[in-house]
Amino acid sequence: MRDLIGAVALLAYYLMFAVVIPVLMRLVRIPEEPIRKTQHVVYALSVFLMLRLFSQWYWAIAAGALLLLIAYPVLWWFERSMWLSRIVISRSGDHGELRRQLVSVQATFGLLILVFWGILGYRWHHIAVTAVMAWGFGDAAAALLGKAFGRRRIVHRLVEGTKTYVGTVAMAGVAAVAIFLTLTLYGHLTWYVALAVAAIAAPVCAVVELFSRRGADTITVPLAAAAIMAPLVYAFSLLK
Repeated sequence: MRDLIGAVALLAYYLMFAVVIPVLMRLVRIPEEPIRKTQHVVYALSVFLMLRLFSQWYWAIAAGALLLLIAYPVLWWFERSMWLSRIVISRSGDHGELRRQLVSVQATFGLLILVFWGILGYRWHHIAVTAVMAWGFGDAAAALLGKAFGRRRIVHRLVEGTKTYVGTVAMAGVAAVAIFLTLTLYGHLTWYVALAVAAIAAPVCAVVELFSRRGADTITVPLAAAAIMAPLVYAFSLLK
């Protein structure tokens, strides 16, 4: 019963915060980029539900799979409706972006839950949460602050689009804050360990985001963050 309630709560959360609220934001003519990044933050925060509402790691992953089974065809139908397509299609008419993002998010969350709950045990689940927070808030800051204040573009053959130095610095700074706060408040690490981990992991997240293409940062940034934070947290634990 607990897992069933958890699955319903996860579906309701996505319906309200990832669909209804962004639709209302678009109807009142809020610019596209804040809406997209609001959805990314909503996706990121859903990892708390997946790690707290379910009795076992495999039920959390199953709930994510159920969400995909329901939402994917609905989004596909939205994209083919003349009026609704203007709400769910972004990035200059990129059909399927929201569907790809949803798949990427749930695949990434599923892998993190498998490793940091299913394999290593629940005591490591804060690494999964922290990695997702670094991506969710860091990526939003990179896009919004980079577009608002960035003047100097980063020109490199491996960098896609119009990424700026301001956006990359914002990514590193906000990811560092997200990592520090999540490790201290949620992971209950001492502040100096959390600060050291954030100082090392955040720049890595920024570099990974910079060179990620076609929205792949949804996958690459959380996985890179987790890959570097887990051994750091373990190493610091040995020093106690």
